[in-house]
Amino acid sequence: MAAYDLEEQEQLAEIKAWWKQYGNLVTGLVTAAALGVIAWQGWNWYQGQQAAQASGVYAVLQKAVLDKDLQRIKTSSGELLAKYGSSTYAPLGALTAAKALFDAGDPKTAKVQLGWVADNAKDELRELGRLRLAAVLLDEKAYDEALRILDAKPAPGFAARFAELRGDVLAAQGKRDEARAAYRAALSALEANDLAAAGSKSRSTLQDKEANAPYREMLQQRLDALGGAQ
Repeated sequence: MAAYDLEEQEQLAEIKAWWKQYGNLVTGLVTAAALGVIAWQGWNWYQGQQAAQASGVYAVLQKAVLDKDLQRIKTSSGELLAKYGSSTYAPLGALTAAKALFDAGDPKTAKVQLGWVADNAKDELRELGRLRLAAVLLDEKAYDEALRILDAKPAPGFAARFAELRGDVLAAQGKRDEARAAYRAALSALEANDLAAAGSKSRSTLQDKEANAPYREMLQQRLDALGGAQ
């Protein structure tokens, strides 16, 4: 029993020595891990709260659009961008507000909304923002500015639309050869999408290919109108 007690005391002494050397480090690591978990949970809660609040503001914006309440459209969309700019509702709200404001004869504010989307949104929403902003600039005959926006390389799924709109701007400038090249680029991009769809066996991609037929015909008509169909 005495031998056992001696062995036990030696082990206890080793543990105390180890703890004296590494105790602060272990305590710090455990504390940091605990704080990390708390912070992560807090961030998730905050994100959930932000999303819920942004959703409420977006609902107000949608109601304002239906009511054609321009002041409330500006106020609610501004609140989305200022307070919830990192949420998905911000670019959605800006696109919604931009269309309503443009239709109401306020292209200046619509451009501000679309500019925010083009600069801050991600993926498809960013590309939509760029396209719509370029279309507004084309309507205002701000051709060089529209082309500058369209110079940005789009996601593959938007390549045809960007090239088409570029062709529209160039045609409006009277640059027929460059416009023809842009429309051909749009057709090529559309063909690439169709080939990708053909390589996939999914029903949705094949349906997309069929849905592209009227768009392809429209592009060809624009090209024909410039006297450059080949």
